[in-house]
Amino acid sequence: MHKILFVCSGNICRSPSADAVMRQMIIEKGLSDKITCDSAGMHGLHAGEAPDPRSQKTASKRGYDLSTLRARQFHTNDFDNFTLILAMDNSHLEDMKAMMPQDTPAVLDLFLTYTNHASKTEVPDPYYGEGKGFEHVLDLIEYGCENIIKKLS
Repeated sequence: MHKILFVCSGNICRSPSADAVMRQMIIEKGLSDKITCDSAGMHGLHAGEAPDPRSQKTASKRGYDLSTLRARQFHTNDFDNFTLILAMDNSHLEDMKAMMPQDTPAVLDLFLTYTNHASKTEVPDPYYGEGKGFEHVLDLIEYGCENIIKKLS
């Protein structure tokens, strides 16, 4: 069983979007017995909150439901609970590397690097931007999730 964790800053934009997209793709492709996923944030500032309304609106337009997701902070026990932990940007990756136990079975990488995206390595944070940033992030996430599923199935 592949257990994927998506990680961003506060778990209200990028990582819950990836979580929702991946969950839907897993169901649509009949892979629920092979892949599960979740999301977390490096910071606990938004713990317990729903995803950003702009992320929810953008995702909803494409048929993804983020409304039931709630932010949580990344914790060191996530290294034991997930087989693949994907950071949305380099700062998250470096922070997690510093926390990572030496004996962890988890694979830690950048979301887009893992998916072999040719022109980008980071999913930009849309939080301080306008609506088009959320569209772009969702484009990258859909591309990435599709490629992750291809690699894992």
